[in-house]
Amino acid sequence: MAVRDRDRFSTATRIRLLGEQTAARVYRSQTKRQARRSRLTGRAALLALVLCSIVVALAYPMRQYVSQRAEIADLEREREQARERVEELRDLKARWQDDAYAEQRIRERLHYVMPGETGYVVIDPAAVKQSRADLGAADRPWYANVWDGVDKSDAADG
Repeated sequence: MAVRDRDRFSTATRIRLLGEQTAARVYRSQTKRQARRSRLTGRAALLALVLCSIVVALAYPMRQYVSQRAEIADLEREREQARERVEELRDLKARWQDDAYAEQRIRERLHYVMPGETGYVVIDPAAVKQSRADLGAADRPWYANVWDGVDKSDAADG
């Protein structure tokens, strides 16, 4: 045993043990490095770069396409509304072409009466009384606006 103990403490044995320990450490560090190394190869990096370039290149045209499609949809909706409005105006024009309708509207708006008829103005008792000055010019009959103009010009002269 003494020979083994002496051999154990010899310089050659120590150097050999030290070399084995160092080799083990180097091997462990290489395996750790290999385990940590990403699996991203050159081909995968190139593929990722190409895909990102395609996405960036197509982002603006796609945004323009979507916005133009939305604008087209808005314009089609406006065109449909304009078409409906034209139809309403054609119907109104056709009604005004009818003499009976025109006479009815004239009598209603201007309070005209036919010869031999008696005209009545029905006042709603529940309505709040307003003076003529409180009403706007568009809310009153045309003849009220004329008389107000005459009254104002007469007051200015006096």
